[in-house]
Amino acid sequence: MSPAPAEGPQRGTVTATAPPAGTSTASGVPEGAMRVIWLLVVSAFVVILNETIMSVALPELMREFSVGAATAQWMTTAFMLTMAVVIPVTGYLLTRLPLRTVFTIAMVSFLLGTLLAALAPTFLVLVLGRVVQAVGTAIMMPLLFTTVLNVVPASRRGRTMGVISIVIAVAPATGPTIGGIILDLLEWRWMFLLMLPIATLALALGVAMIRNVTDTQRIPLDVLSVALSGIGFAGLVFGLSSIGAAAEGDALMPPWIPLVVGVLALAVFTWRQLGLRDHALLDVRAFTAPAFTISLGMMIIGMMAMFGTLIVLPIYLQNVLGESTMDTGLALLPGGLVMGVLGLIVGRLFDRVGARPLVIPGTAVVSGALWGLTTLTAETSLGTVIAWHMLLNAGLSLMFGPLMTSALGALPRRLYSHGSAILSTLQQVAGAAGTAVFITVMTTATIAGAASGTEPTVALMNGIHNAMVWGAVISLVALAGSFAVRSTPAEEEVRPAPAPVRAGVDA
Repeated sequence: MSPAPAEGPQRGTVTATAPPAGTSTASGVPEGAMRVIWLLVVSAFVVILNETIMSVALPELMREFSVGAATAQWMTTAFMLTMAVVIPVTGYLLTRLPLRTVFTIAMVSFLLGTLLAALAPTFLVLVLGRVVQAVGTAIMMPLLFTTVLNVVPASRRGRTMGVISIVIAVAPATGPTIGGIILDLLEWRWMFLLMLPIATLALALGVAMIRNVTDTQRIPLDVLSVALSGIGFAGLVFGLSSIGAAAEGDALMPPWIPLVVGVLALAVFTWRQLGLRDHALLDVRAFTAPAFTISLGMMIIGMMAMFGTLIVLPIYLQNVLGESTMDTGLALLPGGLVMGVLGLIVGRLFDRVGARPLVIPGTAVVSGALWGLTTLTAETSLGTVIAWHMLLNAGLSLMFGPLMTSALGALPRRLYSHGSAILSTLQQVAGAAGTAVFITVMTTATIAGAASGTEPTVALMNGIHNAMVWGAVISLVALAGSFAVRSTPAEEEVRPAPAPVRAGVDA
C-alpha cells in the first residue's frame, strides 16, 4: 500500500525567510529569533556536556556499585547507542511536530533521566537514567540546526553556526574537566543534581519563548524504517565500541557480528528510504548534493580525530605522566577554550569568505597537530601536551563551523531537518569510530609490548604513539579532501511569504 499523501502545512506556522511584515530586524533575522537560538544553544550545551562528563567518574562508580570496567563502560556505550537509535527519527519529528513540542519532549526526557540518574540506587538504574537522558540529547542538536536554517538568512549563518560548533566541540571537550572539578569537591551524584535547575529553567523559558518556524506536515511514520534504522546504527556504534574491548579480550561478542548486522540493516534501510521518497524517515537524497556529502565526510574525519584524542590523551596524562584526574581535566581545558573563542571568529569569517579558505588551513593545522602528538614521550612536559592540544582544537575550529554551514546550506529547505539528522547521526558513528581506532591500536600495541616483556609504562607509551600515528595518517585524507570543499555557501531557496498568523494561534 502506498503511503498516505502528506497534508499541507498546518495553521500557525511561520517561515523565517519571509516573515510577516514588521517582525524582522535589519539583519533579516525575525524579531526575537536570536533569543530563542541562544536558549537552544545553552540547552544543547547542557545536554551534550553529559555525553562525556561521566568519563572521569567511572573508577568511583566501579567502587560504589562493585562492577568491573567492562560493565562500567556501559555508562558511555548505552548513551551512544540510544543517541544512534533516536537521532534518525528526529527528521520525522521535526517535520511532523511544532518546534516547541519537540523542544519540550527533549528537555523533559533529559530532566527525567537526570533525576533518575541522580537518585539511582543501583548501577542498572543509573544506566537507565543515562538512556533517558540520551533521548533528549539526541533530539536537541537536529532541533537547533533546523531552527537556525529556517530562521537565519544564508548571509549570516556562518556566525550562528560558529556558535553551534562551540556546542558540538567544546561541550564534549570540557566534560571531563567539569566532571573532574565536581568529583574533586563533591560526590558523583552532584554531576546530575547540578544540571537539574539549569535544565528546568531552560525548559520553562523554552515553553514560553519558542514558536514554530517550520511547516509541519501530517506524514505517516514508517515503522519498518524505524526498526531498520535502530538496528543499523546501533549495530554500527556497538560494534565499533566493542573493538577496543575485544582487543583486551573483554567483548560481549566478536565486534564483526554487530558490524555486519548494522551494515546490512542500513543497506536495506537506505533502499527503503529511496523508495519512500517524500515520506522517508530519513531522506537520504540529501547525499545527492555534492557539497553536503564532501563536507560531511570531512566532518566525520574531524570528529574521529577529536574523540580519539579525547579518549587517549587523558590515559597518557594520567598513566604515563602521572597527572591527577583534576589536573588532567584542567590540562584539556585550554584547548576547549581556544575552540570556543575561535568558533565565534571563524563564523564571522565564513560569512565573508566562505568555507574553503578556512577549511584548507584548518585541516592542515589539524594534521600538523596530530603529527606533533606523535612526538609525545614519557618525558614530554605538560606544557608541550597542552600546546599541541590547543593547536589541534584551533584547527578543528576552522573546520567544524564552515563544514556544517556548507553541508546544510547546500540542501533545499525541505531537506533541512533530514540533513540535520544525518549530520548528527554520523557524528555519533564518527565518535565511536575514532574511539575504536585509537583505543584498538593503543591496546593492541600495549598488550604486544607487555607480552614481550616490555615495562608496562613503556608498552603503554608505544601504544599511545601508534594510535597518534594512525590519527595523523587519517588526517592526510581530510587534507586532500579539503581542496574539494566549495568556497561559497549555497543560495537559499526562495519561497513565497506565508499568510499572516492570527494572534494567539500557537505553534
